[in-house]
Amino acid sequence: MYVQRLGEMLKISEENLKTSCSLSLKAQNFPDEQFLVEKSPASSHAFFSFPGSWSVDGWYSGDKAFGEKVINLELFPSMRSIGNYDKDDKPEDQEFATGFVNQAFLHRLEHVLKTSQLVNQVEAALNEQKSIIFTGHSTGGAIAALATIWFLQNYPNANNGAFCVTFGSPLVGNHIISHALRREKWSQCFIHFVMRYDIVPRILLAPLTPIQQQFEKVLPFFNPTSPNFKSEVLGASPEALHFYANVIRNASSLTSHVAFQLMGNTNLLLDTVRHFTKLSPYKPFGTYVFCTGNGKLVVLKNPEAVLQTLSYSCLLSSETEHAAAIAHKCLNEHFGYEKEFLGDESSLDMQNVVDFDKLELLLGSDGYLDDLGLGVRARLSLCAAKKFEEKKQENEKSVASKVEAFKDVMKKLEDYRDFCKENGGYYQAFKIQGEKKDFDANVNRLVLAGIWDEIIEMLKRYALPDEFEGTYKWIELGTKFRDLVEPLDIANYYRHAKGRRYMDKGGRPKRYKYTQRWLEHHLKLQPGACGKSSCFWAEEEESLKQ
Repeated sequence: MYVQRLGEMLKISEENLKTSCSLSLKAQNFPDEQFLVEKSPASSHAFFSFPGSWSVDGWYSGDKAFGEKVINLELFPSMRSIGNYDKDDKPEDQEFATGFVNQAFLHRLEHVLKTSQLVNQVEAALNEQKSIIFTGHSTGGAIAALATIWFLQNYPNANNGAFCVTFGSPLVGNHIISHALRREKWSQCFIHFVMRYDIVPRILLAPLTPIQQQFEKVLPFFNPTSPNFKSEVLGASPEALHFYANVIRNASSLTSHVAFQLMGNTNLLLDTVRHFTKLSPYKPFGTYVFCTGNGKLVVLKNPEAVLQTLSYSCLLSSETEHAAAIAHKCLNEHFGYEKEFLGDESSLDMQNVVDFDKLELLLGSDGYLDDLGLGVRARLSLCAAKKFEEKKQENEKSVASKVEAFKDVMKKLEDYRDFCKENGGYYQAFKIQGEKKDFDANVNRLVLAGIWDEIIEMLKRYALPDEFEGTYKWIELGTKFRDLVEPLDIANYYRHAKGRRYMDKGGRPKRYKYTQRWLEHHLKLQPGACGKSSCFWAEEEESLKQ
């Protein structure tokens, strides 16, 4: 079993984790403040902590069942799929490639940025050469997470980067947010601590409608300014039990559906169930540290494994457990972080930590997984989550080997281009198709197009590693392919176009659009800035028509 110190694993000092916990809890005592900042001349860090929200509107807003909304791409331009996102698509088509976040949390951060001194305070800390740590407990953690994405987006050259450390935070965004953060290599900046039974990180796995009445009754339990704060009567009430049951029921429906997908199940019944049952769009991102309650910590970075663990670890673990008692415990554990990390027997001091990625998943007994209540069914789902990520890596190796194997085909096209430059031109020779070498070049074009079309199809299914489109090797290979082969595609198109335009919708192949977008994103250029070289002949063809 692979065990190491938590600070080493997360690349942040344990002292900073404790300070984050202390300040995130402190912020809850200042609900009227938009944020608190703490820095001292002796410290190399500046901490920004955010208070939580204790109204239903602070969790769910808008007309969507789960309170989600398309992210503001002007504020968060990287929170999308680079290849799949097309600014000219219809809004309903863009949803497939755009990040969604909780609308209430997003609006709150936008309000903080517009009306507070957060930007000035952050820049002042950077001028003092301090590293930035955003932190929060409960929904304060969700605001801290969005603030961290904003920071990483706007201060990419900050010397010491940033961390986000949350405690009992609800989920914030959909799978595109997780995908984009991993692509940008920002995912490791987010550290989320979750007590095994804490209900709050699971709440947004349920739509508002079936839980609204109970949620309104239960929220005062979490509110430090409410007379019912930590009320034993409220915690043991029927409303608390129904609230717990509804959240867990929805979480179980979602994770069961996801687990079947991870296992490759194509049962049409699943699609029918999804059509009639609203499933939460939210997915975890970053690193999760699950606290078992007995001093052990389990670290997970696989978002699908985190989602499964969120659901299964909060279930009744035996027939002898009473549902009402577990429901009460699920409310109380939201306040367990102080004892867990700041008490005399802090988990950080005990250093009983295991990395899930290096843990051998056995269906039998295992101390760490047993302590999270993860039985056989949960472990099968975790195995599927692991294999799903491994399959993405295998897919990348497969297409990389094909690209490598056809280097000689690229070389033949390069030689063809160089020969034609001295004999009337590359484009015209290929368009006329007057000689055998032109026919051979067309065969080679089709071979290379097939490989890159396979890559694009995998990207459309998110079947390649999230980091793929941000990897310089692939950006370079894609650019070289586009510059060499697209002029031949344009020539072939205008041989058969019958008056249609290559650059119109449905004309230009996605293999060139995607690879162009990768380069533009890498160079931080506007969409369309890198298309002129490979699309030159399309513009020439259209100008000749006029």
